Amino acid sequence: MFDFSPSPEQRTILAKTDEIMREHIYPAEPEFAEGSGFPEERMRQLQARVKAADLWAAHLPRAAGGLGMGFVTLGLMNEQLGRSPIAPRTFGTNAPDSGNQEILWVAGTPEQKERYLQPSVAGDIYSAFAMTEPEHSGSDPVVLSTTAVLDGDQWVINGHKWFATNASRAQFLIVMAVTDPDAPPHARASMILVDRDTPGFEIVRDIPVMGDSLGNHAELRFHDCRVPSTNLLGQRQEGFKLAQVRLGPGRITHCMRWIGVMNRSFELMLSYAGTRETRGVKLAELEAVQGYIAESYADIQTARLLTLQAAWRMDQGEDPRTDISLIKFYGANALHRVIDRAIQVHGALGFSKDTPLEGYYREARAARIYDGVDEVHRTVVAKRLLHEYRDRR
Repeated sequence: MFDFSPSPEQRTILAKTDEIMREHIYPAEPEFAEGSGFPEERMRQLQARVKAADLWAAHLPRAAGGLGMGFVTLGLMNEQLGRSPIAPRTFGTNAPDSGNQEILWVAGTPEQKERYLQPSVAGDIYSAFAMTEPEHSGSDPVVLSTTAVLDGDQWVINGHKWFATNASRAQFLIVMAVTDPDAPPHARASMILVDRDTPGFEIVRDIPVMGDSLGNHAELRFHDCRVPSTNLLGQRQEGFKLAQVRLGPGRITHCMRWIGVMNRSFELMLSYAGTRETRGVKLAELEAVQGYIAESYADIQTARLLTLQAAWRMDQGEDPRTDISLIKFYGANALHRVIDRAIQVHGALGFSKDTPLEGYYREARAARIYDGVDEVHRTVVAKRLLHEYRDRR
């Protein structure tokens, strides 16, 4: 049914991506290691190489300044980009900027695209997405307390947000707020653009989190924060709808990158098992290690094919929601299992920072939480399958 063998054009894209990864990205990783700060100018240099190779912003259509080759191509590229923690930002596909760009492209006015989208796509500025609140479950975007009240030609925003990735360095945020409290649940909220220097906007702190040394996840407060009424993104009451436009591609992009993380972890495991000796035999000769290798390969191939199938359906214009929820919870758990086995094979070395595995492991744990916890996605898949079965009967 599906043919995922790369086309000639895709082969060219993947070959160019691999070349840049080998020659520039992997060698630069130590410069961005945890605790070394974030060398912004060095990142700009790497991004310039990607742009010169015409590989920039693969998630966007050509008209928006991206590569414009669809989700399957994006998936094949992300298998390579996921291998390095700095590659997504280097190639202009990093979250949350990529998701914010997709919303602005779909729903932004010409003025909003000029002011926010164009410099964001160019990589000149950072952005953030503020939806999750401490008082409510982040897996339920319908339940929000942050409000935006229209006062003349201004929105007045009051509320409390957290885990707003990038907020400490962002030049603007997309804020999800209740504008119509008496509307049906899925129509209560809207999205509003807020500039960083707007009075009444406060960054409370960066929340220390497990892993993710390249990002920041801020707690925010809005105290009578006033923005122009023209900062409404899309139509009023469309906040939930636009959030789904953003989250679907965002979730599948995460799953695509996890394939790269799994493959790199798997290769490290194969290499170490083939060279490390214990009690006079190589680790690769031990049945337990052979089991880890076989199980990891099965996890990687299953997650990869499920992800590419979802990408193919998105390119065909089909409804991918079941597929995306499926790969979100399956891929997150497969990611955790593969890295865990690789660490086990490496022993004490895997527990150290001398390999990327311990960093991968810490970040992998969050994969089962962000963009919807495992339990929610399992429920989504089950309900949709039961509904489809009843329809067939």
